[in-house]
Amino acid sequence: MSTTDQPTSTRHLVDPETLPVLDAFPPLSLSAESLASVREMMGAPVPDAPDPAALFPDVTVSEKHIPGVDGDPDVRILHYDPKSRTTPTAALVWIHGGGYVIGTADSDEMLCRRIATETGAVVVSVDYRLAPETVAPGLVHDCYAALAWVHRNADELGVDPAQVAVGGASAGGGLAATLSILARDKGEYPVAFQFLIYPMLDDRTSSSVPAHAYAGEYIWTPSDNRFGWASILGHEPGGDGVSAHTAAARVESVEGLPPAFIAVGALDLFLEEDLAYATRLIRAGIPTELHVYPGGWHAFDMVADSRIGQAYARDFMAALNRQFNG
Repeated sequence: MSTTDQPTSTRHLVDPETLPVLDAFPPLSLSAESLASVREMMGAPVPDAPDPAALFPDVTVSEKHIPGVDGDPDVRILHYDPKSRTTPTAALVWIHGGGYVIGTADSDEMLCRRIATETGAVVVSVDYRLAPETVAPGLVHDCYAALAWVHRNADELGVDPAQVAVGGASAGGGLAATLSILARDKGEYPVAFQFLIYPMLDDRTSSSVPAHAYAGEYIWTPSDNRFGWASILGHEPGGDGVSAHTAAARVESVEGLPPAFIAVGALDLFLEEDLAYATRLIRAGIPTELHVYPGGWHAFDMVADSRIGQAYARDFMAALNRQFNG
């Protein structure tokens, strides 16, 4: 059996409230030939989608272009500043998902506005360059540029430099984890906390290590995963010599990394790599909060009004508020 085969149907394990949305979501089936059309599809406006500015109006949003790392191109960021907040406040460098190959910072506007509103923290959302047009370490360098910008401009932004967190979902969670490792290794700009939402951590999953029989059937499949990793690496995943500044699971030691919040669905392809990473952090004495949601597929939180989606949102926001306001 190929490592990209999905041997077991998991539909009977899916949270039933999320099935209608899951059934309506088309498979990505990523490839070099389909990437442009998938990007177009994912970037298209959603009919009757709520207006983020109407739901969370007490946030000022501005677009900025900041210097890249070591001569890299400028990096586009979206700066979310809550109108009612204390000074100095915490900051979150947020990194969008998309398997390293799709997505933009704009797609997370609703979430970033909500975080800024409900925690009072400044949020900086990074519009990093995508693979395969840019390969590692270009993507994490763009995220590092945003982290550096927040620290360098902390006074002007009204940010407490001791309370700068990083976070992201899926590939964004993977980049947040590698950003935490890169920041530790460079020793220039500290990261206070890492929020890793079903993070994409290990290029070996479904390439050199067989996929979990009860995970990865929906939304983000073993085949998509191999394409995403091959795109950022510039070669096939799963081999030797992959840097921890690209695949966080490759890090030799987790000592000195910041406390973490990790959330993942039980049917997510990333389940085992996320559990393994959480275990390593815990065994190293790093405070780590781990949540596994039964019936949750990759990005199950898009069904925000489901009980599982509400549980995730409650846990996520509670962790942010404990870190930023506790």
